[in-house]
Amino acid sequence: MKKFLFGSLSAAVFAISGSAMAAEFVAGKDYTVVPNPVQVEVPGKIEVREFFWYGCPHCFTLEPHMQAWLKKMPKDVRFVRTPAAMNPVWEQGARAYFVSEALGVRPKTHLTLFHAIHQGGQPILEKDAFAKFFTQYGVPAAKFDSVYKSFAITSKVTQAQDLAKRYQLSGVPAVAVNGKYIIQGEDAKVTQVLDYLIAKERAAK
Repeated sequence: MKKFLFGSLSAAVFAISGSAMAAEFVAGKDYTVVPNPVQVEVPGKIEVREFFWYGCPHCFTLEPHMQAWLKKMPKDVRFVRTPAAMNPVWEQGARAYFVSEALGVRPKTHLTLFHAIHQGGQPILEKDAFAKFFTQYGVPAAKFDSVYKSFAITSKVTQAQDLAKRYQLSGVPAVAVNGKYIIQGEDAKVTQVLDYLIAKERAAK
């Protein structure tokens, strides 16, 4: 897995404009401009899309910052998680995530999976291990297996793979903003840049 080097962000310059206070960030340094913008799923909403893989330690480090940000997410923003499926191992994690959504257990399993892998040292990265993990949440292994292999899940994986190509991703974590920008990193600065780009998109409407 490629480790993204977020680099040191330039010293934040704070300026008060009306009642708003925002740091200035620079394209090409603090975030990347997507060469060919990707169409968002819900027009009228500012889309924030987080690409991740359960086995990625940098994704695990970023997740608490994203969780804190989600608690104060603006009403005009739509947040979407997309599990990266950029190789056969990652695809198994992506399928497991989509299964958790389909069976309604994602709120219980998403963070606990991250913690089990990165803090508990459990090697839950392949199909059978995911199936065993899900039994703790009332999902029989046979049910997990049938949904895991279903056409609906395969379609979602294909869509995730297509999005990764369109955003020209080479690794995770990566946070896409409104189909136009990509933020890479694993600390609180990611959400600072995220707020900056959301404000930028809001002002452009």
